[in-house]
Amino acid sequence: MALPQDNLPNILSGPMVRRAEPNSICLQFIVTKPSQLTGSIDGISTDSTQTTIGLGERLYLIFLSLTPKQGGFPLDKALSYQVSVDGSTQKHDHLSYGTTPTLIVPKNLSGVLHGSCRNPHHPSKDSLVAADEYLRQGAMASEQRASLLLMSGDQVYADDVAGPMLKAIHQLIPILGIYEEQPLNLPLPDTLEAQLYKRDKFLPKEPWEKRSKFSLGYWTRKDEPHFSSVKAGNHLISFEEFVAFYVLNFSATAWTLVSPFEFEQAQLSKPHALQFEAEERALRDFIDTLPSVERLMANISTLMMFDDHDITDDWNLTPKWEQNIANSHESKRIVNNGLIAYWLFQGLGNDALAQSGTLLGEFKQSLKDEKWCFSNFDKTINRFGQWHYCLDTYPKVVVLDTRTHRWRSEQDFNEPSGLMDWESLMELQDVLINHESVLLVSPAPVFGVKVIESIQAVFNSCGQPLVVDVENWMAHEGAAKKLIDIFKREDTPKETIILSGDVHYSFCFSVQARFGRHHNRIWQLTASGIKNEFPKGLLNILEKLDTWLFATWSPFNLFTKRWQLAVSKHRSDYGKGRYLVSDSAISLVELEEGKLKRYALLHGTGEVSSFDLN
Repeated sequence: MALPQDNLPNILSGPMVRRAEPNSICLQFIVTKPSQLTGSIDGISTDSTQTTIGLGERLYLIFLSLTPKQGGFPLDKALSYQVSVDGSTQKHDHLSYGTTPTLIVPKNLSGVLHGSCRNPHHPSKDSLVAADEYLRQGAMASEQRASLLLMSGDQVYADDVAGPMLKAIHQLIPILGIYEEQPLNLPLPDTLEAQLYKRDKFLPKEPWEKRSKFSLGYWTRKDEPHFSSVKAGNHLISFEEFVAFYVLNFSATAWTLVSPFEFEQAQLSKPHALQFEAEERALRDFIDTLPSVERLMANISTLMMFDDHDITDDWNLTPKWEQNIANSHESKRIVNNGLIAYWLFQGLGNDALAQSGTLLGEFKQSLKDEKWCFSNFDKTINRFGQWHYCLDTYPKVVVLDTRTHRWRSEQDFNEPSGLMDWESLMELQDVLINHESVLLVSPAPVFGVKVIESIQAVFNSCGQPLVVDVENWMAHEGAAKKLIDIFKREDTPKETIILSGDVHYSFCFSVQARFGRHHNRIWQLTASGIKNEFPKGLLNILEKLDTWLFATWSPFNLFTKRWQLAVSKHRSDYGKGRYLVSDSAISLVELEEGKLKRYALLHGTGEVSSFDLN
């Protein structure tokens, strides 16, 4: 039963500081009723422009743009700000480190927070809480603090949803009156309780007869699931589910409206009941820490980029995967629902609606009689090619879209696609040249762990790229060669700092060309996950194998695509000097005059570890 509108809190989430530039600051809100928002910056006369997007009878997404009436905003300086709702100034004590929230318009970057992979029901601690504490301490001490939070993929896990989370989603939808789309033609059970942990059995599959005769699945007569996540039992399906999921991922207040843990677990099998209990414990901890996450994002410019789990696991991994999705109305609808939800809650704020906002008119036309009909808008959003973006800072920030401009194999549709096609790589080359220093955000590491990439290559050669997520730059000959050629150019930056995630462990590598006159240095800084971890025992084994098989003197190095580049591994002070760290953490990248000064991990447990950069 939906609650009366008057009983709902007005603001569910926000302000979240998104893009902050000298001439414009974008704030993001989730509210429950039409409201007129205005913002003010202490000591600066500003104008406010509001964009409101209705997503339900009691759900609105609002973007508030603040522009200075004269000149520009002060740069690299903490600016206090306030927000008024319908003429009433809001108290934001819970979102501030002092009297009001503050933000920084970055120009000369001295500190950047970066991470990826935030899974609400993973048992590890949410390291965004550690980032909030770091920012609080800096604000209290009036010290120079990080001015950017870069989240490079898997901010949500649409393909790996906890049972209690799916319950909460379905309770929140009627409470907020979230507009629904027409049900898909899937043979799902009638009740949500009957669907829990079983949705994967009803999602579309490719019949075994259509599979390649070179695959094991053909000879064992096993249908191939379109959605390849091994944890797809509660995979999100409808657009309204994606919308409610985003609200619950970023709003502590939204959780006070639902009661997903009051559930008769006797309706589940014993393994699923135990899983529900474990997910409940992790989610309760996640909910308790959401206020800290909201405070963090109210005090720092927060920018994002998608990876696969924001939509679904293995999204666009191979041409065959893309073909299977395109040939199924239901599968294509689920993927597009995820992409539209990403655009709304992440993409629009990344460029402050500059390019992404051009889609709003057609999106709003998709709502007919309070039902979503996306048949036309699907074409528009799939044609949209401006997911990537840059920041005019020093060093320049370049955020890559490695999902929608793939370099597909024309010979074998089961081969992994390159993470960027030729045209996108040429565009990247143009962006990189003639800069002294660049901060490059690539969701997947450009320079990964060789032994893990070798294992992925073995699975790929056996026709099973989806099993081990062959999502590395070196998996595609053309993309790998072009990228290395770009890095070897004499006019590319002397200092390139690559920020990556995806892999659920963290490391620091430095790279230099073996040949040529360009004495540049490339840093590969990988931080993952924010709330996720790689199996620690397995990673310990893989680290030892990598050390033995790919030592400096090892002949195996000659068989790698990056043999022209010298890759050095930097150890951390975590554990016993590990260079691969599996512990939920967000990274702190400290810079001095555009060069890397310090690379540290802020662990979810509160511990801080650093990598030796020498």
